[in-house]
Amino acid sequence: MSRIKIKNFGPIREGISENEGWIDIKKTTVFIGNQGSGKSTIAKLISTFSWIEKALVRGDYDNEWFSRKNKLKNQFLNYHRLENYLVKKDGKTISEIEYQGEAFQITFKDDILTTQEVKNKSYSLPQIMYIPAERNFISYVKSPNELKLSSDSLKEFLTEFDNAKDAVKGSIKLPINNVELEYDKLNDILNIKGLNYKVRLTESSSGFQSLVPLYIVSHYLASGIKKKTESNLDSMSIYELERFKDSIAEIYSNESLTVEQRRTAVSALSSKFNKTSFINIVEEPEQNLYPASQKEMLNSLLRFNNYNKENKLIITTHSPYLINHLSLAVKAGDLLKNNTNSHDLEKYLANIIPIESVISSKSLQIYEMNEIEGTIKKLDNYNGLPSDDNFLNQEIEETNELFAQLLEVQQKV
Repeated sequence: MSRIKIKNFGPIREGISENEGWIDIKKTTVFIGNQGSGKSTIAKLISTFSWIEKALVRGDYDNEWFSRKNKLKNQFLNYHRLENYLVKKDGKTISEIEYQGEAFQITFKDDILTTQEVKNKSYSLPQIMYIPAERNFISYVKSPNELKLSSDSLKEFLTEFDNAKDAVKGSIKLPINNVELEYDKLNDILNIKGLNYKVRLTESSSGFQSLVPLYIVSHYLASGIKKKTESNLDSMSIYELERFKDSIAEIYSNESLTVEQRRTAVSALSSKFNKTSFINIVEEPEQNLYPASQKEMLNSLLRFNNYNKENKLIITTHSPYLINHLSLAVKAGDLLKNNTNSHDLEKYLANIIPIESVISSKSLQIYEMNEIEGTIKKLDNYNGLPSDDNFLNQEIEETNELFAQLLEVQQKV
């Protein structure tokens, strides 16, 4: 399990006081809180540092290249437009970030990025995808080259959206409204196809325009990784990793090679190292969706996450429905784990939640962000289930309380 520690970065100040400041990145990790509290900030930093670890493992760059001054700010933070989130005091950067992965420990302090290899670990090379909240307009874009985007992250998502479209053969069933997505490749048109109608995605509801990019990219990438792992392409063992590292070292030590030749040789070697896991980082998956549709969409994301034991799903959300549905997924998962007659149990559970979408209580962690204090805390749990005492439910309770007060006023007038 990887984890990250953050202090004085953007809206985040002291970070989390529990667990010695570490945020555990579990198989399913969720961040809730008000806008501006830092949910997306953490998700983007997880994306950034996971990618740095992957680049180090593959040998795309050597350690000294990463440690150059301002390398994190100029080379990596601007990928997600976080370069201005570094906090300074008396002219010095006081932002601190520490990431512990399966293969490397990466630390940013005093404007310097340092890396240290973690020994005796296996490593699953991930496909990392950041699915932004701005995905709604993507339905209208014919090509990533049509737009001048300031975010490289959004450009990459547009590229994968194009790849996912091309992978649609005929049509695929969407998880909501009993409809299908049909791709007219000749005219590059996506259609929403119901029982008695067919409309272009660009003419469909905002819910479909938000769901379709999220769903088809997640499905495309998760399915690709699943096929590779089913072909017995497992994670690198520590010994395989060492041999890979030795090969990279030989390339860099060969003085007869030019810089470009070394880069080409490293790229060729790295291509043999297949991605065997999928880190899916999703901003506000509930966007423009009816509560029942939110549930079906979440079931799909959990199913994709369960395709591979090394996969991870990271979500930022404002939806109490998603948190409540995660409780169902956890309860169902624990029932399956603790029941010997699982076949009969599966038949009962299938009427409540798809079996392929259940999760273990140990694999889920929810964090609450406080935008006023700039802090983070773990959401409490009861017997492994997410606590009802969270920011999202508190807002609902407050509305109920205010309504009760109005009823009292009505009785007095």
